[in-house]
Amino acid sequence: MIYVIATTPMKPEGREAFIKGHKDCIAETLKEKGCVAYEGHVSVNDPNLYVVVERWETREDLNAHSRSPHIKVWRELSSSLKAAPTVIEIISDAKVDKISA
Repeated sequence: MIYVIATTPMKPEGREAFIKGHKDCIAETLKEKGCVAYEGHVSVNDPNLYVVVERWETREDLNAHSRSPHIKVWRELSSSLKAAPTVIEIISDAKVDKISA
């Protein structure tokens, strides 16, 4: 399983357009092969910070997602609505037998 956390600072004046535009992207992404979950959220601490939480079956599925036509459209739409670049963290399952503090 592959997890993705992507955070994007939104321009306050573009916040509503950013969130609305991402809803279309969410709907298309959920149809993709290997997509287990894909959700958009707004930070509780910062109303202009958008957080996407994703789960993918494989890294190959995630890679295919990054090349999908609707992601290209989303990138073009969102670029002028961002206050700063998106930060993307990709995480894989960690198999841990025992955790000690």
